[in-house]
Order: sequence, then structure tokens, then C-alpha cells
Amino acid sequence: MVLIPIIAAVILVHRESGREGVKALLKRAFDGIKIPPAWYLPIFLLLPLIMVLSYTWLRLAGSPLPDPEIPLLMVPVYLLMFTAAGIGEELGWMGYAFDPLEERWRALGAALIVGIVWQLWHLLPDIQAGESASWIFWQRVSSVALRVLIAWVYINTGRSVFAAIAFHAVSNVGVYLFPNYGSHYDPFTAGVLIIVVAVVVVFLWGPRTLSRPRLAT
Repeated sequence: MVLIPIIAAVILVHRESGREGVKALLKRAFDGIKIPPAWYLPIFLLLPLIMVLSYTWLRLAGSPLPDPEIPLLMVPVYLLMFTAAGIGEELGWMGYAFDPLEERWRALGAALIVGIVWQLWHLLPDIQAGESASWIFWQRVSSVALRVLIAWVYINTGRSVFAAIAFHAVSNVGVYLFPNYGSHYDPFTAGVLIIVVAVVVVFLWGPRTLSRPRLAT
């Protein structure tokens, strides 16, 4: 499934712009050089922090959780695996679909449209995996909010698709490392935190562009 967005994007770009357009699209997966250094902090630390807060929330609520076991040797493996998957998805979602949608619906509207389609895309695998209705609901709703954060990172890093890929990959790694190996990951607590962060981002950076901090002097 992760390859279908990029395959669709390549086909459409080839029809519109030929081989050169396809080359330009594929190169965007490696445009990390345009990322301002300060933005590596939210890219690599925001979602892990949310997962730590989610774990703490569950602990304080008395949920039976195992002690954290972070397989450090597996972190780079997971990161590479999810980066490869992210290339397949984000070249389609952000590299191709987002910018035209933004021209018509502004930044927040485009992020929500892409987020909703993205989550409908993941709905069937959740059902096939036998997840509960509550689990699916919170995972999908929070992932729409996650798409808002991906759009925020993308826009503020010079529209770097690599930034979107990395942020997406780190979010998946966070889920898989949640104690232990994702076994006690809770989409409700993590989801509420992601939604809160997304709301704060929209309030501070503005829904039209997600790029103009309202508190900037």
C-alpha cells in the first residue's frame, strides 16, 4: 500500500510533465539540504516527546504498563524501514497532492483533505488487523491531526518533502518503540496529545498558511 501514492503521483506527473517532471518529483525525497537547522528539533523530537507524555499519562492513570525496554540497536533499523515507506507515501501526499490543494483550500484545509484521504486509506488494514472500533477511531482521528503537523513541518522547511518523510518516519518509530514494541501503545492518549499540539500550531502559525507565527515580533 505504501507504494501506491508514489506510483499514482509518478503516473500523473509523467502525463503532465514527462520524464523531467518525474525526475524532479523523485529528487524531492532527498531535498533535506533546504531544511533550516532549527527545524530538525521538531522533526526528530516532537513525536517522541508526545509518546513519552502518553506513557506518563497512562502510568499516572494506573494502567498496567511494562517497564520501558528501548532496543537501541533497532532504532536505526526502524528509522530506515519507515523512511523507505515514507518516501512511497509522502512523495504522493505532500510532493504531489498538497500544493495544488493548498492553492484552493489554504494550508489547513489542504492538510485536512489529505489527512482524511490518508486515513481512509489506512482504515481497511486496521479492520483486517482486528483492532477495536475505539482504537481505530482514535488512531484515525489523531492521524488527521498528525497530517496537520506534517504540513506545518513541510511548509516551514522550505516545502521539503524529506522533512515530511522524516517526521512521518519518526512518528511510526515512536509507535513501534512504545513499551514494548508497540504492545501498549494507546491511540487515545497519544491522539489527544497530538490533537492538542496540532490545535496549538494552527492557533500560533495561522490556518491560512501555517507559516506565520502570530506571536512573532
